[in-house]
Amino acid sequence: MLWSKLFIPTLRENPAEAEVVSHQLLLRGGYIRQLGAGIYNYLFLANRSMLKIIGIVREEMNAIGAQEMLLPALNPAEVWQESGRWDLMGDNMFRLKDRFGRPLCLGMTHEEVMTSIARGELRSYKQLPQIWYQIQTKFRDEPRPKSGLLRVRQFIMKDSYSFDLDAQGLDASYEKHRAAYCRIFDRCGLEYITVEADSGAMGGSASQEFMVRSQAGEDYVVACKETGYAANLEKAVSRPAPPPAADPEGDLDPEEFHTPNRKTIEEVADFTGLPRTSQMKSLVMVADGKGVLALLRGDHQLSETKFAAALKAQEVRPAHPEEMREWLGADAGSLGPVGVKSLRIVADLALTGRKNMICGANRDDYHLRNVTPDEDFQAEYFDLRQVADGDTEIETGAPLQIHKSVEIGHIFKLGYKYSHSMGLNVLNHDGVETPVIMGSYGIGIERILSAAIELYADKNGISMPVSIAPFEVVVTPVKIGDAALRRAAEEIYGKLQALGVDVLLDDRDESPGVKFKDADLIGIPYRVTVGKKLAQGNVEIAERRSGAVREVQVAEAPGWLAEKIHAAKK
Repeated sequence: MLWSKLFIPTLRENPAEAEVVSHQLLLRGGYIRQLGAGIYNYLFLANRSMLKIIGIVREEMNAIGAQEMLLPALNPAEVWQESGRWDLMGDNMFRLKDRFGRPLCLGMTHEEVMTSIARGELRSYKQLPQIWYQIQTKFRDEPRPKSGLLRVRQFIMKDSYSFDLDAQGLDASYEKHRAAYCRIFDRCGLEYITVEADSGAMGGSASQEFMVRSQAGEDYVVACKETGYAANLEKAVSRPAPPPAADPEGDLDPEEFHTPNRKTIEEVADFTGLPRTSQMKSLVMVADGKGVLALLRGDHQLSETKFAAALKAQEVRPAHPEEMREWLGADAGSLGPVGVKSLRIVADLALTGRKNMICGANRDDYHLRNVTPDEDFQAEYFDLRQVADGDTEIETGAPLQIHKSVEIGHIFKLGYKYSHSMGLNVLNHDGVETPVIMGSYGIGIERILSAAIELYADKNGISMPVSIAPFEVVVTPVKIGDAALRRAAEEIYGKLQALGVDVLLDDRDESPGVKFKDADLIGIPYRVTVGKKLAQGNVEIAERRSGAVREVQVAEAPGWLAEKIHAAKK
């Protein structure tokens, strides 16, 4: 292709609305343009890269025996109501009605639709296992779209679904997907880790996320370099850092003291001169409509995911101020477990064995000192807290690190959630009707593109992996009006095309500096410069990622590049 004939609207400055690197460079490189909040037009370069990503995904999915389908983005409410997710998805789901007033939604994912196909067609264990997938547009009504293609309202996803007779079959389908995902992300040139994750609204017994480390990410990963442990912050477990001060000794009785206008953990710590670890944090939560008092060490944060899992609750939320006062008689900041009979009390494991701590007195502007769990109140103990800086791995004591990451893929063992709710059964070997066990597996196509940019961008722009770059090579004659340079550039361009290289000829009447900057900005992995070295029969080949430049004879340049590109893609 000839650059002069293409639509590549590059920008010299970062757009004011773009905060993260990938968003800035996707706009500057002419890959995307915004149509509305969280809605983007994918221009020529973005579409070329995304088609290459989709091609890799399709090849690897087909390689594990998956069968590609294409399902409607517009779904009737009935199938979502059958599974129970019509209400569970809340405002994140785009809902609408047709001219007859029938409720519909735009699909966020397709467990329900795939299950409806399966229950209508699968009758016997002889038809199992099945893996079905699609690559299709999805919709999510994000309240605050941001970060370019990382949090959008319309996106492209590869979603696949496995159907097996038993747990052993599901394990095999799950492992096929895990291995396929590793091959996909390897081929896309990404540096990633696989972490334990929470299934959330998807349901199921187990899940893993594939994460790329990036400051642009909104997920946090807890990882240990020494042991290889890695988990999403929502799911991660750890050994808490010990308190900096020992608990007061003695069998002391709770004692009320005045704490005027001291509501937060920090304010009470300053007032008493004791560290935050000497306090109990009291959080009033609502789990499936019932009030619960959750207790943590003062320096710890509640994981709502762990809290919901401990209580086996579908929906959890913080209590409203009026609910707190009704149940405990005081406002937030003065609450505690002593004397509480109206609420279930759950405590984090880090409070086990503690004594003579400080907590709210359930009286505004008053606290209690010398409160000991299991003596002054009774609680059920669970792992409720988020991992914090300074924590260590539970088994080895090795240090843990917390870093931001971008999720690029997620795999779930759904179990029987959809089979039970939607009636998906087959006859087993004995002729007995048996529910089908399912898995669900997703990959974000735009997230792969954005994650690659976040990983490898530099001061000059995008540095795209060879396998997903919009072009693999750009041939750049420094003076398009020089007939000898033009002929040599066209000869190299033609030979590269014949060798199957995805090559671009920069035939624009621009200065070399402009051409070089544009090629670096849009992230083409290799640039062939046809210039003054041609007098010695050579051209310069520059590698975008490393910046390395080497001279190669004109006749050898196409073969040398084709070999390098083939090796990089392999």
